Amino acid sequence: MRSRLLEIYQRLLRYFGHQDWWPARTRFEVITGAILTQNTNWKNVEKAIANLRKAGLLSPERLAEVSEKELCEYIRPSGFYKQKAKRLKCFLDFLKKYRYNLSLLFREDVHSLRRKLLALNGIGPETADSILLYAGNKLSFVIDAYTKRIFLRLGMGNPEGLLKYEQLQNFFQRNIPQRVDLYKEYHALLVELAKKHCRKEPVCNGCPLVDVCKFYRLTH
Repeated sequence: MRSRLLEIYQRLLRYFGHQDWWPARTRFEVITGAILTQNTNWKNVEKAIANLRKAGLLSPERLAEVSEKELCEYIRPSGFYKQKAKRLKCFLDFLKKYRYNLSLLFREDVHSLRRKLLALNGIGPETADSILLYAGNKLSFVIDAYTKRIFLRLGMGNPEGLLKYEQLQNFFQRNIPQRVDLYKEYHALLVELAKKHCRKEPVCNGCPLVDVCKFYRLTH
């Protein structure tokens, strides 16, 4: 299984090239984006991030000073803005315990910090792992709907087994080298595959994994 996962990675890397993901200037911007990207597409998040940057609010101290009502207006393009404003404020309250110092926050053990993040309002496994991996450079592989869709179609699991979040995450973490750069690149490449080929309505023509895809064999 290890060799198969690494072969998939190499194929995607050759096909798409390095993704250099997450697109952000600072670690706090990564965290903000991870919360804002829930239930929306990245283009909408970019608009909200641009609003915050223009207002000089992309630091935890500055954002903490803004009222929830005002924050809603800045992040309105991201959708569900009232809910997301509450979630950002909840995270900032948590970060205040670390004196708004991300270096201090990320000194914590990955498992301990993950539990704390998951205890916050509106932070689920995907958001927590995105924060840990992309902002904290912690070994925590991100699983999203794209990953589940791709590996279901490849025939590596089923909705009752491997495709549960923790099981699929453990599957990756057991079978690929534990390197932060690899975790980031692999996840980003899977996202790109899902956007270009493995969509809800798949575009199999030209897909770099078509010859190892169970879904393709069954439907063509």
